[in-house]
Amino acid sequence: MQDPHVCARCAAQGTTCCKLTPGEEGNCFPLSEVERSRILAHCGDAGVFVVERNTGPFLLGLKRAFPGEERLIEELFPVREGATHHRLATLPDGSCKLLGPQGCTLPREVRPYYCRLFPFWAVGRRIMIFASARCLAQKETAALARLTEALGVTEAEIRRLHGCLRMAWGLSPRKGMPTVINRL
Repeated sequence: MQDPHVCARCAAQGTTCCKLTPGEEGNCFPLSEVERSRILAHCGDAGVFVVERNTGPFLLGLKRAFPGEERLIEELFPVREGATHHRLATLPDGSCKLLGPQGCTLPREVRPYYCRLFPFWAVGRRIMIFASARCLAQKETAALARLTEALGVTEAEIRRLHGCLRMAWGLSPRKGMPTVINRL
């Protein structure tokens, strides 16, 4: 049965997927222009974004997330002087600035694709689960079917969101398709 409060219960415990280890913020996922625009339209520029330099560790994380597409990831997120990306801003303790006591303060449809996907990821036809010791839903159930049910998402929705994320970041909707020219 769907537990709409599992993320709120997790946020109340203080260790969530919305909290990074201080000092690791530079490895946080990037935001596309469409994601930034959605957030700006909802809450304005309230200091919720940070411009981050593309670094080797950041690039390595993206390459691991998109196996077989390393070269394209290097083109989209080059590690060179002046190459940057946007990410969500964090507080000194590593918490996302948009994290409230009941979880994310953004409506689900406004949140970045990565946030809506977590803890899930798609690789080819497979749905994967990012293992996270911080995820209360994972602590309560590790089985994919039960986890999707608890978080109120279907495998089809995971695949759709992953395709949207890929297009927004400049990749094709699925590996092997022609690359998208414009970022959504």
